[in-house]
This record gives sequence, structure tokens and C-alpha cells, in this order.
Amino acid sequence: MAECLEALQYAARLMQSGRNLDPISGSKRASAGPVRATFYVRHGKRWLDVTLAALALVFLLPLLLMVAGVVLWSSGRPVFFAQMRVGQHGKLFRMYKLRTMVVGAELRGSVSVTNDPRATRMGHRVRKFKLDEIPQLWNVLSGTMSLVGPRPDVPGFADQLSGEDRKVLDLLPGVTGPATLHFANEEALLEKAPDPDLYNREVIFPEKVRINLEYGRDVRLSKDLVYLFKTLAVVRRN
Repeated sequence: MAECLEALQYAARLMQSGRNLDPISGSKRASAGPVRATFYVRHGKRWLDVTLAALALVFLLPLLLMVAGVVLWSSGRPVFFAQMRVGQHGKLFRMYKLRTMVVGAELRGSVSVTNDPRATRMGHRVRKFKLDEIPQLWNVLSGTMSLVGPRPDVPGFADQLSGEDRKVLDLLPGVTGPATLHFANEEALLEKAPDPDLYNREVIFPEKVRINLEYGRDVRLSKDLVYLFKTLAVVRRN
């Protein structure tokens, strides 16, 4: 009961104040507008994505192979998990991860909690350090994702946005981003919620949309670098 009350209280605080705050500065946000086609948005962001993703893949390849071997040894095939996600302009694409859940887990729902019973024996540890996200660097290189942007959702969420909220789809989905960092403890919040699916749909997802709309209004190199460094700091803390 106490955990349920805590989740509901968090939702109330989020709805009252979090909507109007920038996740980095804490200052009030202006209303969202269209993505500004600056030089960085048109050219620089893609250059940053390709450069950093290529370097990261080379650097992380030994770790990727090692973790892939652990996944294969502990839970068998398939090693990689591919799932259709909603990308830029609502176009579906296939996003890749290392498999951390039992085969067919996605058929039991798309919401994950901290101690998700669908996770494999090693899945909890792999997910804790975000090692399952490494294959998404290939998505970045292929142009279906960016390093920084809204996290891509499964069909049934982003593709059903309407009005101004659909401007989120002007952005390439990202490996990390302001909304991802704002909800770095998302799985713990969902675990405390009386109804995780409802809490995700009515509280977390709408707030992510608002944060990502604000990000799209002012996409800058300096902000992207801050988000990347903050993501590394979160991973190190884990």
C-alpha cells in the first residue's frame, strides 16, 4: 500500500510541476514548436552520430562479443533481439538489442519493471549496465536512430500521437535523450505502480512526449553532448 501511495504521489508531483521544467536546467519550458532546421540539425548531428557510433563500436566490440557469449551460454539462442519500433515520420524500423528476456517475452507486454520475471538469469545484470543497448549503435550508423533523441516506442504509442504531439516524430529516435535521463529510474517507478501499463500510458509516456517536444524545439550540439555525458554518468553509477 505504501509503495502504491508513493507512485501516485509521484504522479501528482509530475503532473503539477515536472511538465514545465527542463530536465537539465530545471527552468520553465516554453511551448514546443517545430524542429528548427539549423546547420547542426541538417548536417552536424548526423556527422556526430556516425563519428561517435563508429568509434564506440570499435571500442566496445570486445565487450559486445563477450556479453553476447554470456547470453548464448546462459540462455541460448537467439543472442540478439530485434523488434519493430516507430521511427522518424512514423516509419517503422527494426531496433536491435542483446536478448535479456525469455523468448516471446514481448508477447506478454512492452512494459518492463525492475525485477521483471521475464528476464533471463543474466538478463538483469546486462540490463542494469545498459549493455543490451550496444547493438543500437548499428541502428545509429544505418541512419534509423541518432545517439540523442526520443526513445523509439513500439507501435501503439508514438504512431497514435495527434496534433502538436506528432512533432516528436520529426526527430530521429535516440539511444538516449532528455526524457530517457529524466526517467532513468523508470523501471523502479513502474514496479511501484498499482497498474504499470496504465501508469506508463497515462503518466510516463505523456511526460516523455512533452520533454521530447521541448528538445526538438532547440536541438543543439552543446545539449546533445551534455545528454551523452549524463548518460555515461548514469551507467557508471549503476
